[in-house]
Amino acid sequence: MINCTFENGHKANLRHVVVDAIAINNKNQLLLVKRAKHVFRGGKWGLPGGYMDRDETIKDAVIREVKEETNLKAKPIKLFKVIDNPNRRNEVRQNVCFVYIVSATGTPKPQESEVSEVKWVDLDKLPKKEDFAFDHLEIIKNYLIEKGT
Repeated sequence: MINCTFENGHKANLRHVVVDAIAINNKNQLLLVKRAKHVFRGGKWGLPGGYMDRDETIKDAVIREVKEETNLKAKPIKLFKVIDNPNRRNEVRQNVCFVYIVSATGTPKPQESEVSEVKWVDLDKLPKKEDFAFDHLEIIKNYLIEKGT
């Protein structure tokens, strides 16, 4: 939550904006990142993503986050979903999430201290539910349903 005091003196707790990327390669594999042990939900798999920075668009944020976490160059294809439920599974910060489907090129490798591993995973060989951070498995399942897989 962001604690904020407005010009009129009123205080509020505001929600963060985050982005997540669904990247599927030409082998029909999904790009996953493993969160470093020292971060929230460490050791769990998830979609590349993170907080939106000041002065960037949502598309800019998803491109930056994919590059920062995976070393891949991302191109947003379309907005898949906006998740604004304040009671998301395994999420205490009440983030508002913009999930983009992206194309990604380059050689994947962890690029920052928050990610310990990056890999392409066959869609029929995803990690177990308990190995996923946040509600990322549900996002992936929604994508697969919409895609008709």
